[in-house]
Amino acid sequence: MSNAITAYEITRIQYPRNRIIGDSQVRSNFHYKGILELRNSSGKVGVGFFESLFTPLPSQLELKRVFETEVFPGLEGQNPFSLVNKVSRPRGGNIRPNMFGHAVEQALWDLQGKSLNLPLYRLLGGKDNRVKTYASGLDYHLSDDELSAFFEEKARQGFTSFKVKVGNPELEWDIKRLNTVKKVVGDKAVLMADANEAWSPKEAIRRLHAYRQAGINLYWIEDPCLRDDFEGLQMIMQAVPWVHVNSGEYLDLKGKRRLMEHRAVDILNIHGHIGDSMKAGWLAAEHGIPISIGNTPHEIGVHLAAALPEVVGFEYSFLDYDRLIEQPVVIKDGYAIAPERPGHGLVFSEAARKEFTNAG
Repeated sequence: MSNAITAYEITRIQYPRNRIIGDSQVRSNFHYKGILELRNSSGKVGVGFFESLFTPLPSQLELKRVFETEVFPGLEGQNPFSLVNKVSRPRGGNIRPNMFGHAVEQALWDLQGKSLNLPLYRLLGGKDNRVKTYASGLDYHLSDDELSAFFEEKARQGFTSFKVKVGNPELEWDIKRLNTVKKVVGDKAVLMADANEAWSPKEAIRRLHAYRQAGINLYWIEDPCLRDDFEGLQMIMQAVPWVHVNSGEYLDLKGKRRLMEHRAVDILNIHGHIGDSMKAGWLAAEHGIPISIGNTPHEIGVHLAAALPEVVGFEYSFLDYDRLIEQPVVIKDGYAIAPERPGHGLVFSEAARKEFTNAG
């Protein structure tokens, strides 16, 4: 079988972030990342990515032990074409977290695209590889001066849409932050805010009214209350019809389906799980709900954004991923450009392998 998976390599990486990132709940100042490379019998290599946001990954030896015993037996000798389309029903002990899940899927789609000599976005049905992108600071822990400098630079780079973290216990803090960004990006810019579930539905409504009274017009508010409080999200949508409610980021595919069935979202937020994201896109199309694509490893989600209908925003957060990839996704004049290279087009840099590999 010419496309059969024959081997793998896992590389553990650690390096400092270029700035502190986070929201009203969490903060992170270090990259803890893993690179998975699957090789097939034709010599092609598919690449996938996994990470831990707040604590170091297990040691390189432990990562390889777990992958060798729990994951690779289901991949070895298999054709990626079969695996990306496989339907399964996990039960019992098979329903548990797996840090390699997204990385394996990304590597399989990468191999499939390379075998067919197609870029991933075309393999998924897309035609246009240019995607409108918004600048996101993950900026809650930046000082006011740092916040201002960050978004002023992004406006100079050609971005016209911007997302700001809110959710401070003090309403005045939120308003000051939003006004700070509004001042540097201009009144014509599109402004969004992300609360990361900081509020109750009633508090969300109070704050959104206060923002508007302060002259701040938001295009969307992201995750204003708990992810599965569908009644609360509905209440917010009804009380502040001038703001779109963006949610779904923290929900699995089943949760996203329930969110849409409850009509508790204006814009569905999806992320980098390729198969589930395509399914969520199909469901969103059936419900007439547009989509936003949140942060994805090394901007691999640009392929989803280029393939799915009615994507109103693709998040770019300047996470210095470029240091790990030979040819990163191009971001220019407020657009992300899906690579025309076969597969997802992201190749792990050998220089980065030497510089950042950390066995733990």
